[in-house]
Amino acid sequence: MHRRRLFAFLTTTAGLAVALPATAQQAPDTPTQDTAAGATPAPAAAADPAANPADGDVVVTARFRNESLQQVPIAITALSGASLAERQLNNVQAITAAIPSVNFRTGASNKDRTIFIRGVGTITTSPGVEPSVSTVLDGVVLTRPGQATLDLGEVERIEVLRGPQGTLFGKNASAGVVNIVTRDPGDGFAAFGELGATTDEEYRVKAGVSGPLIPGKLAALIGGLYDDFGGNTRNVVTGNDTNASRRYGVRAKLVATPTETLKLTAIGDYLNTKETVAAVYSSASQIAYPSRAVTTSAPLLAALGAQGITPSPTNRANATDIDTDVRDENYGGSLTAELGLGDYQVTSITAWRQWLNHQRQDYDGLTGLSTAFPQGLDDGTVNSKQFSQELRLTSPRGGLIDYVVGAYYLRGETDERYQRTLTTLTAGAPLTTVGVANYGITSHNYALFGEANVNFTSAFRAIAGYRSTWDTLDFYHVRTSSNDPTNSGAAALDRPAIRAYHNASGSTDRRGDSYRLGLQLDLGARAQTYFTYSRGYKGPAYNVYFNMRSLNATTLLDELPLSPETSDSFEIGLKGSTADRALSYSLAAYTTTFDGYQANFNDVVNGAQVTRLINAGSVRSRGVEADVTLRPTAGLTVGLSGAFTDATVRDFLCPPGAPTSCNINGQPLPFAPRVKLYENAAYRFALSDSLSMELQSDVSFSSKTQYSLNQTPSTIQPAYAIWNASVALIRPGDGWQLRAYVKNITDQSYASFLANGSFAGTVRFVPRDDRRYAGLLLRKDF
Repeated sequence: MHRRRLFAFLTTTAGLAVALPATAQQAPDTPTQDTAAGATPAPAAAADPAANPADGDVVVTARFRNESLQQVPIAITALSGASLAERQLNNVQAITAAIPSVNFRTGASNKDRTIFIRGVGTITTSPGVEPSVSTVLDGVVLTRPGQATLDLGEVERIEVLRGPQGTLFGKNASAGVVNIVTRDPGDGFAAFGELGATTDEEYRVKAGVSGPLIPGKLAALIGGLYDDFGGNTRNVVTGNDTNASRRYGVRAKLVATPTETLKLTAIGDYLNTKETVAAVYSSASQIAYPSRAVTTSAPLLAALGAQGITPSPTNRANATDIDTDVRDENYGGSLTAELGLGDYQVTSITAWRQWLNHQRQDYDGLTGLSTAFPQGLDDGTVNSKQFSQELRLTSPRGGLIDYVVGAYYLRGETDERYQRTLTTLTAGAPLTTVGVANYGITSHNYALFGEANVNFTSAFRAIAGYRSTWDTLDFYHVRTSSNDPTNSGAAALDRPAIRAYHNASGSTDRRGDSYRLGLQLDLGARAQTYFTYSRGYKGPAYNVYFNMRSLNATTLLDELPLSPETSDSFEIGLKGSTADRALSYSLAAYTTTFDGYQANFNDVVNGAQVTRLINAGSVRSRGVEADVTLRPTAGLTVGLSGAFTDATVRDFLCPPGAPTSCNINGQPLPFAPRVKLYENAAYRFALSDSLSMELQSDVSFSSKTQYSLNQTPSTIQPAYAIWNASVALIRPGDGWQLRAYVKNITDQSYASFLANGSFAGTVRFVPRDDRRYAGLLLRKDF
């Protein structure tokens, strides 16, 4: 009840709130619109005198220098921070609706989540493997997928680079890059803020100040956010709303220019998150592959029915003994130094980050103890630290060859502790077993890299890039069980999903190559075409996790390192716009083959399903992407984006002892819908000399999506479409905006992830917009 009163208070006292204006570079009556072909203009972090994009062009730093989005020979989407805030796309998962080639795998904890680009991503909780899609925050690569789930906060823009980007961004960019650029302080004093509330009880506040501390020499920005969402599912056992979240954080940026040739940028950020995300049962059945045999669990139906829950695709209730409880801290700092040496620039980025995660989950997903379902509680902690140093030299433009060369070092260290408490009925009496695993990794990554343009003429150039990577990776794993107090390791003492004593360690080191070759031709002043070949590389890995098996316990050999993953990608693209920017477009066609693909595949340990990381063989992603922006008349912008993605398994290597269903050649990769579309239209017009109105609407469509590499039919999400709309009153001269919006107007229910339950049935994760809700957003700039 108190939340409803607060929502009413917010809607009646909106004039007291403060928020950020649409964009500092935008004309007062121009709607905000982002596509790969044209997004809200945003200044890049560092000046490049030789790069002079035309007025209205988007500036990106995808190749470590300021360039027009239209001139970069990469399939790339740029989204402005202002547009993200207006559409309430506040995290990486939310932006996937606006970028058809990007998808997101959710989970109960941040450590279970990951990003996919063109159908390729890495699904694992092991600290011994890096993601295939790199997330970069202000030039700093984040080593663990869970770190990428941070709230975006106050950002200038997000750049999404599709396809292998290992030449410049490193080994964990074999499928693409999400590059987050936060806002810089301005030359003058400014204060900003944002206040939002929704009908389903989400409340969001964002505010900050920026300006010069020493005019012309030192400027600072500090901003903070608070977001609270009450949840859209319910645990009928505890009586609490779940799928909820609470986040608060702060980011500070200090920019010093002690001389005309030296710029120093110090950044510190902290984000604290609490979540109660949990899956709910969408079905009491599972469908096998390839037989399509349907298995319905009568005990599961009875257990759920006793709690008044009917499994269905629209179910939003679960019945677990505890609410999932995930606490997450994500913080770090960096120092970037940019030194001009004549026409050259030297850049140094020194960074340290730490990620702390603590999760408590109901292992079995049900309440009550029976012979059919044991009761389990999982409790795990993650402590991940990284230190990185990057040094690069950027040449001037205009000569025969211009280039970027550099060196990179990263040290990563992760320590995890995972405890599983399992109670089973044995001879009619409960028996409790406790298993504890302590494990972790230490990694070192060294690299030398460079990329150059060879300018044969002012309109025709070649592209050549190379990166040599050295990896060392060490792991340790110690697991004990109360079922094996003498550490004998006797397999007969195992209980379901808890193995006995295990003590292992290992080390591996490898060197690999990434490179890019291409040609680029300017077709006049505002169009270009390109063709590139890219070789991607992702280093060796270890499958280090709670149920890690020893060499003498299985033929799957968990203690042996996984081989590196490599990719070969061919891409052809066309970009351009008319002189008046009434039409902007970006087209790309590609084919990428991954060998030694590092992927999770289902296995069974003592009757319980687990996932195991393996070199799955060869997979291929090929497709066509298109982004078009139309501005047919003053104030009206229409953006159309689409992706056709054919991501399939070419040659799956069936691991020893795996189920026969691993014959999946020719089947789709998970999180790779064949067709995904996005449309966004905005029309801004004047109501008076000082007041404007904006009407905005967007629709996203996804064809059916398989969520499991095992190809089980019960984990396929049918095709769906989501329609959102908003109306805003804007006073450009006063810097304020009041926006009312509706999400999921047609009340379409869908699953952001489907999985087979631990013991039976199919569970779904419920997305934020699984049902219709409305909201208000008030923003003000001082």
